[in-house]
Amino acid sequence: MAENSKIEWCRHTFNPWVGCTRLSPACQHCYAEGWARRTGQSHLWEGERRRTSVANWQQPLKWNRAAAAAGERHRVFCASLADVFDNQVPEIWRSDLFALIEATPNLDWMLLTKRPQNIAKMIWPKWDAGLPPNVWLGTTVEDRLRMANIEHLRRVPAIVRFLSIEPLLEDLGKIDLTGIQLVIVGGESEPNARPMQAEWVQNIRDQCAEAGVAFFFKQHGDWIDVGQLRHLEGWTGGPGFGRFDHCHYDQDLECLRVGKKAAGRLLDGVEHNGMPEVRHVG
Repeated sequence: MAENSKIEWCRHTFNPWVGCTRLSPACQHCYAEGWARRTGQSHLWEGERRRTSVANWQQPLKWNRAAAAAGERHRVFCASLADVFDNQVPEIWRSDLFALIEATPNLDWMLLTKRPQNIAKMIWPKWDAGLPPNVWLGTTVEDRLRMANIEHLRRVPAIVRFLSIEPLLEDLGKIDLTGIQLVIVGGESEPNARPMQAEWVQNIRDQCAEAGVAFFFKQHGDWIDVGQLRHLEGWTGGPGFGRFDHCHYDQDLECLRVGKKAAGRLLDGVEHNGMPEVRHVG
C-alpha cells in the first residue's frame, strides 16, 4: 500500500488506515470506495475504519533509509484509501502517524484531505510549535463551492501547501493562489467518469504561471477535449475524429471518450510536471 506508487506526482503511497465517508461531488466515483466494494469491504465506507498492518507501517522507515542512502528526497502520498483528518479515526492512530512522519525526515509527506477545516485542531498539540519541514498539506478543490477549502488550508503554516483539483468538474474562474505552492489538476478515469474541458485546465495553468505556482497536469482522464486530439500520438487529422470515430462524443462539452491511456497527460502538446523547489537544511 504501496512500495512504488502509480500516481505520477509521488514516489510512494502510504495508507495508515483504510476507510472514508463520501463528502463532496469528487467522491461520487471514488476509486477507493469502488476498491472496497470489490474486495468485500463496503463497511469501510459506511462508518468503520481499519488500521493497516504493522508490516505496512514499517515500509516508510525502509523508504526513508533508501532515500538517505541515495542522497534524495522521496515524496509520499498519504493517504489514497483514507483521509488523514477524518473525524471518525481514533486520535491515537493519527498520533502514531505523526510520530512516523517525524521519524522519516528524508521523506516529504503529502497529506491530502477533503476536510481542511480539521487540520488545525488535529495537529495541535502534537505540532503546536509548527509543522515539521517534511509535511506538505493539501486539499481537494473540484468545483467552485469547494474553493472555500483553500481558506482553511491557508490558515495552517506548512512548507508546501497544495491543491488537488481532481477531478476538475467545472471552470473554477479566478483562484486566489496566495500561500499555495503547488496545484495538481486531473480528469476522472473511472467507469462513470465525467468529462473535463481543456479550457478549464488552461485557465488554471495560466493562473499558476502568473502567480509563480508549480503546475502539475496529471491526466485528461477517460475523456479528452476534441481540441486536444491533434496532440495525441499517432494523430493524423482528417475528417471526423479519425481513429477515434467509434468513441462516444459529448456534444455539449465537445469531449470524446477515448480512455485514460489514449488521452494521456499532454496539455496543448506539453507535459506539465511542476513541483515546488524546497530547500531543506541539515
